[in-house]
Amino acid sequence: MDTTDKHHAQIAKLTFAAVYPHYLAKVEKKGRTKEELHQVIAWLTGFDEKKLHELIEAKVSFEIFFQKATLNPSSHLITGVICGYRVEDIENPLTQKVRYLDKLVDELAKGRKIEKILRVA
Repeated sequence: MDTTDKHHAQIAKLTFAAVYPHYLAKVEKKGRTKEELHQVIAWLTGFDEKKLHELIEAKVSFEIFFQKATLNPSSHLITGVICGYRVEDIENPLTQKVRYLDKLVDELAKGRKIEKILRVA
């Protein structure tokens, strides 16, 4: 991924609370539910409903959000293009985690089955 340090810093400072409504609107517009969105987020981060709500209320940055997360050991199986970049090729660890989340939300919105999104064998 050929991006600048400025780009990575911008992603790190973005608050999850600012982006979450966009994730929710995207999936609901395509007929998916808030519960499915939370299931996908929980799979990637380990956050339950209560913890997710706390992080949204606290308006934590993506940097803090992913510092607190326990990334799913199967997250490396998330591949494909998001925002014009292959997620598996992104070198900055935080940017890659944010793009993993973006990719999962995108898959949910596109109607992919939950089992496939969660990389269930």
